Amino acid sequence: MKVAILAGGLGTRLSEETTIKPKPMVEIGGKPMLWHIMNIYAAYGFKEFVVALGYKGEIIKDYFLNYHNHTRSLTVNLNSGEVTAFEGSCGEDWIVHLLDTGMDTQTGGRVKRVAEFIGAEPFMLTYGDGVANIDITALLAFHAAQEKLVTVTAVRPSARFGQMIIEHGQVLEFKEKPQIGEGWINGGFFVIQPQAVEYIAGDQTSWEFESLEKLATDGQVAAYQHESFWQSMDTVRDVHLLERLWSEKAAPWKIWL
Repeated sequence: MKVAILAGGLGTRLSEETTIKPKPMVEIGGKPMLWHIMNIYAAYGFKEFVVALGYKGEIIKDYFLNYHNHTRSLTVNLNSGEVTAFEGSCGEDWIVHLLDTGMDTQTGGRVKRVAEFIGAEPFMLTYGDGVANIDITALLAFHAAQEKLVTVTAVRPSARFGQMIIEHGQVLEFKEKPQIGEGWINGGFFVIQPQAVEYIAGDQTSWEFESLEKLATDGQVAAYQHESFWQSMDTVRDVHLLERLWSEKAAPWKIWL
């Protein structure tokens, strides 16, 4: 099964970073967020990706075009321009399809173009700005059991502020931004049957606010409830949080070796 990743949005809420690069290329631990997401799926054996490009898509193309050489030692003949890579592997045995889906295309339009590229088979889909310690095998089993056109991973957002644990008027502990469970939100990590594309009118259709709502009205959306770690990268504060977790070797989404 192929994995599609939406990587074409403007990322306006993270403009400090996205004026020069697309949001999925913002780095955590020296690696783009896109790389982290791909590793989550690859850990479960899903290594063929379709990346839906839009805003500054050429930066993502350049990253993968040069990936092989950037991860290996090289010999460069400055006179002839010949480049020889040393023996060895880059470490990832992925296939990456880089699909231009238009600068102004909305999320539904990007999903439709991805689905048409993949063909008449189910596929997984997620956003290029969120990570989780999700069990992909359990997600797929849940989707198969529900027999719906779409399964969305429902997550509980973290608190905006930290919590204090108080007992008898004394602060016992400070907890930073726990997953507090105030309702469920769309966390990405979808599984989609090809027939779901019939609910997408065209490029200007919103996947979240049009297609999914119509699918839900028809009883065609299942919710896989993920109670554990999930974090989106919407603000500079989120980037700093993810970077700190990675640097402290406490990144829950790092489920690969």
